[in-house]
Parts: sequence; C-alpha cells; structure tokens
Amino acid sequence: MRIRCAVAGLAVLALAAGCTSKPDAQPQPGPSTAASPPPWTEPADYGFVVERRCDGRASLGTYRVTVRDRTVATADRIDGKNIVGEEEIDVPTLGGLLDLARTAADDGGKMSTSADPVDGHPVTVSFDVSDAGDNAENTCFHITEYTPAS
Repeated sequence: MRIRCAVAGLAVLALAAGCTSKPDAQPQPGPSTAASPPPWTEPADYGFVVERRCDGRASLGTYRVTVRDRTVATADRIDGKNIVGEEEIDVPTLGGLLDLARTAADDGGKMSTSADPVDGHPVTVSFDVSDAGDNAENTCFHITEYTPAS
C-alpha cells in the first residue's frame, strides 16, 4: 500500500510540475546541426590539383595529379616555378595525404582536414609534427579540381 501511495504522490508531483511551465516559452536553439560531409571512399582512379601552401606563406608547388589503381600515375608541376631551396616532393594520393595527417596526429602532432560538403573528398589537409606545436613547420595541402574517373 505504501508503494502505491508513493507512486501516486510522484505522479501528482510530476503533473504539478508540468502545469507550472510557461505556456509561451519558446524552445531554445541548440548547437548547430549543419550537415557534415558524407564519408569519402577513395576511388581507384581519379585526378586532382594540389597546392602545397600554408596560409600566409608562399606556395611550395602546385601539381596536377592522376591516380590509377590507387597509385599516383603522374604528378606534373603546373605552377611554372623553378625549385629554389626546396626539394621536389613525391605527391601522394588523397588517401595517402590523409594517412600522413593521421600518422602525424598519432605521433603527437597537430592535424586538420576539411572535406567537400557534396561528396566528402578532402579539400585541405594540414599537419604539424614540430616539437613546439606552434604551426611553424606546418605542411598544408589544398585540393581542387577533384575528378573521379567515370
């Protein structure tokens, strides 16, 4: 009998609490629910242009890349610049860039990526593995003209 009385008492309290709320109260906005990009799966064959440049610094090279069977088939420098004091790089695939960034993060470095909102392919990949973590040694890639093979 006591349990029934306790349950009935809790029900009355719950009803009373519900009656004390303001009827004109508007729901408060919550955190942004902007849609996140879809997950991206690297296709076997695709092309893209990548520029090695961190914000506020000069470009270290722009390359047109063709990927065949998930391997870089060609990477042609298209910015017309001669290499001065900088070694030519082996441009990785987009999956390879993401792997480099994950490895940097696993090693205690900082990394950031952003993705295309339509298909989820990476559009920026940045990482810093310097001991200071001050972004002075950032490696940044900006991806454009991504075109999966049909």
